[in-house]
Amino acid sequence: MTATILWFRNDLRLDDHDGLHHAARTGGTVVPLFIHDPEGEGAWRPGAASRWWLDRSLRSLDESLRSIGSRLVVRSGDAAEVLRDVVRETGASRVVASRRHEPSARRQEESVAMALGSDVEFDRLETTLLFSPEAVRTGGGDPYRVFTPFWRSCLRQASIPASKSAPRALKAPRSWPRSESIESLALRPKIGWDGGLAEAWNPGESGAKSRLAAFRKSAIESYGDGRDRPAIVGTSMLSPHLHFGEISPRRIWNAIGGVDGAGEDTVKFLTEIGWREFAHHVLAAYPGTTDEPLRGEFSRFPWRRDEAGLEAWRRGSTGYPLVDAGMRQLWRTGWMHNRVRMVVASFLVKHLLVSWTEGARWFWDTLVDADLASNTLGWQWAGGCGADAAPYFRIFNPVLQGEKFDRRGEYVSQWVPELARVPAKFLHRPWEAPPAVLATAGVRLGETYPRPIVDHATARKRALDALSKITAGR
Repeated sequence: MTATILWFRNDLRLDDHDGLHHAARTGGTVVPLFIHDPEGEGAWRPGAASRWWLDRSLRSLDESLRSIGSRLVVRSGDAAEVLRDVVRETGASRVVASRRHEPSARRQEESVAMALGSDVEFDRLETTLLFSPEAVRTGGGDPYRVFTPFWRSCLRQASIPASKSAPRALKAPRSWPRSESIESLALRPKIGWDGGLAEAWNPGESGAKSRLAAFRKSAIESYGDGRDRPAIVGTSMLSPHLHFGEISPRRIWNAIGGVDGAGEDTVKFLTEIGWREFAHHVLAAYPGTTDEPLRGEFSRFPWRRDEAGLEAWRRGSTGYPLVDAGMRQLWRTGWMHNRVRMVVASFLVKHLLVSWTEGARWFWDTLVDADLASNTLGWQWAGGCGADAAPYFRIFNPVLQGEKFDRRGEYVSQWVPELARVPAKFLHRPWEAPPAVLATAGVRLGETYPRPIVDHATARKRALDALSKITAGR
């Protein structure tokens, strides 16, 4: 029997991996291969936080493969050229890979197919989504642009299949092809800024399983309310594990029990899995949305160039405590609570009138769960210019959002410690606190903590005026 190359991409796991089972079923040897090809990602090469995660995830995958008698072969370079070389070195007759739906990744797959030609089978499987984008269409055959009918259509399809356990053994070749070391990929930062990431995360398949188990035990029963409370661990925090494919959405779905007969909190959580599906389906149908608005009229939107405001936003120095707490949590841990993500995104595109593309780029570099489809959908949602987007005139008030979802100020106190002694009554609006209160709390506005860089009411009016410029001619 000839060899099969299992090309790992964003599917860095052994559990519930259809591609792995497909490769093993051939009866021949299996050569697990990872190709480091940042050029193949086009304009959206992995950011710093993603590279940090990838380094650890690859090490975890190699350990898992070695536990079943195999190992991970690592190469760097153009994916098509590398695969052609490894096919020649191993005599492989088949390459198995998980499909991806980002524009550059799809072009990469086509390049690989051309390079392999007709002599080598190239099997592409759907292992990172519940539903293939081609399988979910409107009655007219078009891709969905609104989430609710999309998700209803998904749920009307056949039930989700059972998950598959990892194989106990994998047939290894007699001689392994050359492999580079993971260390040689230089994914780790040269300057040690990653301490907060290491404290917060355990990349790899075992980390994903632990996250899922903890969520099922302590948070899912109160998910409906807990998901909006940034001071508590009320969400699954599985997003980076899903992005790197360390756990499959099918494994999560089946572990949770699916939607049939499920309670309200469970249904709400699984609907979030649906939003992830929707993001990938939208990107597959509209690949240009990584850089251009889906709603064409927003190409005329009068965005501002505000370098000082953008930098204050990036560094968590806007003078709005909830916004600053979120941006500092992002900088420290590579992650931000979803409720706060909506607030900080709204602040950038509506309070500062800075383009959503600037926010998308910053999140791309700093998030450990920087998923191109979800990042694009989320930022276009915030900017009012994408699929099922929030209306642009809906402008979050960061003070009221803080008082509603961080009522006691625990989240802000954690991430903006210079405000920790400010009474909760004034914590989200410290500029309204009496001087004596600020003095007692050790706060000097403009010195130890910035004053707001923009007035909410003024910014809201400016945003609505900008919106009117693109809607007046409709």
